[in-house]
Amino acid sequence: QVQLVESGGGLVQPGGSLRLSCAASGSIFSINAMGWYRQAPGKERELVAAITSGGNTNYADSVKGRFTISRDNAKNTVYLQMNSLKPEDTAVYYCNAELATIAQAMGIIYRPTDYWGQGTQVTVSS
Repeated sequence: QVQLVESGGGLVQPGGSLRLSCAASGSIFSINAMGWYRQAPGKERELVAAITSGGNTNYADSVKGRFTISRDNAKNTVYLQMNSLKPEDTAVYYCNAELATIAQAMGIIYRPTDYWGQGTQVTVSS
């Protein structure tokens, strides 16, 4: 069983900063890409930023230059540093990881699958 636990959301004024964290735990064999998505009320979930196991990154145009994604492979954790926040950044932010799990007792490694966190609210408002 795998869990992705997010933290760091909250209320911030426009121009402010927040740092989101997401830690993966459980019977993890390997983690490929990790990323952050967000969903605002009445809108579809969209990719914010993603990072491969090798450190290659990808950002939505709307956050380039303001957000930075990073990861600590030793801790199975991904971070999202959000600076110069705008009201339009308000959304529930979800962590995503494509990872392979292992059943150690049986020596079975399962193919990579997408896992999601429970979401953390980010509100940018004065």
